[in-house]
Amino acid sequence: MTTTSHSSFIIVGLTIAGKRFRPSDWAERLCGVLSAFGAEKKMRYSPYVGPRTYKGEKAVFVDGRLYEVEPMAYRFVLHFAQDNDLQLIQDLAPVAASSQRKPA
Repeated sequence: MTTTSHSSFIIVGLTIAGKRFRPSDWAERLCGVLSAFGAEKKMRYSPYVGPRTYKGEKAVFVDGRLYEVEPMAYRFVLHFAQDNDLQLIQDLAPVAASSQRKPA
């Protein structure tokens, strides 16, 4: 299965070989790259990319609509997963913006 240019996907913190990806805060770091400071001067994750867990593993949920807003950011997170041999769960429904967590 190939990821299309607009599909939503999950990057799971396990390599294709099944090893846990390090450092342990990789998901927060990756999402932090795409975050911004809001009016209240607090950093907020993008509404299209957020750290969560998937089946007990750290993960990053990527909404395919990110491609429409910023294609380079979409390709960046996709290539991050591919370059690090991380597991991808593909062809998901768009991620709801209201379910995104704020960074600590």
